Amino acid sequence: IHGHALLLLLLLASGAETFRICAFNAQRLTLAKVAREPVLDTLVKILARCDITVLQEVVDSSDSAIPLLLRELNRFGDSGPYASHSSLLLGRSTYKEKYVYIYRSHEAEVRDSYVYEDQDDLFIREPFVCWFSLYSKVLPSLVLVPLHTTPKAVETELNALYDVFLDASRRWQTKDVILLGDFNADCASLTKKRLDDLVLRTQAGFHWAIADGVDTMVRASTHCTYDRIVLHGEHLQSLLCGAAAFDFPQSFGLTEQEALKISDHYPVEVDLALSRAAHGVEPPGLATLWLSLMLPLLALQLGLVA
Repeated sequence: IHGHALLLLLLLASGAETFRICAFNAQRLTLAKVAREPVLDTLVKILARCDITVLQEVVDSSDSAIPLLLRELNRFGDSGPYASHSSLLLGRSTYKEKYVYIYRSHEAEVRDSYVYEDQDDLFIREPFVCWFSLYSKVLPSLVLVPLHTTPKAVETELNALYDVFLDASRRWQTKDVILLGDFNADCASLTKKRLDDLVLRTQAGFHWAIADGVDTMVRASTHCTYDRIVLHGEHLQSLLCGAAAFDFPQSFGLTEQEALKISDHYPVEVDLALSRAAHGVEPPGLATLWLSLMLPLLALQLGLVA
């Protein structure tokens, strides 16, 4: 325990901080839904926990829901400012959805993005791929590939997602890629055997950070790992320091009925250990200076110095 405590202090003293990336199926997000105060308040608290969030099931055709959400998010605490980057409405029928990135604009910026060109029409909602610049010397850039599959073609879409990964990786010459979203990758939508036969499971180099068996659903009657985050790239994977589904009903004291007004999914998230480099070089803070002075004394007390 002492060794872990010292390691944590060393990370703090070196300026290492966590950068949180989240994916959240917000379940039929419309202006009418966002305009309800209890829903808006909870969505803001969920988004304020993350540096980048990919929202799915944004079905607002008025283009007013996200600006309202951003306005309230930027009024909440001091974690902002936040910005957004949205796809067009995607889908084969009259029912269409958007992918929307909500991100801290002082921590990241969009370098480029595109909707994957699905020549074989394998996706109901083609991934909206985004290349971010991060203000970090440890991880200067990162590619996110979100996907909300249809339950009727989970296996087909997830195998095609490997081709999207290859396309984005070649386009921007990077191995640091995160695939994330409501994959519907469990229960009746995808058996364990079919899951294990996916290209993203059999091909080397992919780490499924949200492990099988993690419940990503709000309803107590449903225990399924539908929502996933998959990391590619040895360097990126080496920075992973946490992954979880965020049980927002428990954290915010909501009943199941109250939570279902927000979504029937939990957000899923990964934490990366980054040393953030702001636009300029800042002097070390008082906490860092104090830790640098105290660490040798702590090491002696714990018997970690010969």
